[in-house]
Amino acid sequence: MRRFWCFALVVALGCGRSEEEYQLQVRRVHELREELDRERKRAKGLEESLAELERRNQDLVERLEALGHDVEALRVERTSLVVNLSEAQRALEVLREGEARERAREALYRQLLERFRAMTASGRLRLRIVRNRMVVELPDTLLFEPGEAKLKSDGKNTLLEVLKVLQTIDGCDFQVAGHTDDAPIHSRHFPSNWELSAARAVAVVRFLIENGISPGRLSAVGHADTQPADTNETPEGRARNRRIEIVFLPRFDELPTISALGQP
Repeated sequence: MRRFWCFALVVALGCGRSEEEYQLQVRRVHELREELDRERKRAKGLEESLAELERRNQDLVERLEALGHDVEALRVERTSLVVNLSEAQRALEVLREGEARERAREALYRQLLERFRAMTASGRLRLRIVRNRMVVELPDTLLFEPGEAKLKSDGKNTLLEVLKVLQTIDGCDFQVAGHTDDAPIHSRHFPSNWELSAARAVAVVRFLIENGISPGRLSAVGHADTQPADTNETPEGRARNRRIEIVFLPRFDELPTISALGQP
């Protein structure tokens, strides 16, 4: 069965590349459409198989009625066909559900691209797909002073713009993730990058809650320097690694059921 993803959002750092990144995301939408077309072809194939199984089943019923011998063998064959028919129906249902989710994801992704376009164009954030999730990525310099976890005024204003978009998204929770470069920190408040990244994520979560996002939809996590977005060998790469991500998380009602997976 197909993978199911609930897309995620990320923040742009580089100046002058935002329009190119926007076009890359548009191409991603086209790729999603092509993938959806392939799934539709699979669905059509399953429908044809289903029709053939139904025809064979009907033929078997007619043979059972016409023949007065070897009934047990025919009954076994009919049972096998019924089982195959039921399995094909379940597979087709799962495929159709996945196709509907993919259409919804594509629509949401296109919507977010447009809503965040002004912010990506100004370099205040980057929108990406990471591990099949949508991610909004914001640079640490926009939100915090170096080595601090208190939100700056400019950072709060940007978060308010992001929050307006998040409030329009239904059926999705959000995880705020703090990231650093690999330069160690030893301060009175933050003995390591773990504490710094976690404190920054919590600061963003608190701000979003204070401005209207339900606490039940939010979580915070600190990754320190364990998930770099770029190299730590250059100043530009290190700057890219110091970031806050708002990750779009799927809810469990978007996942396939145990029975759909064929598990007991």
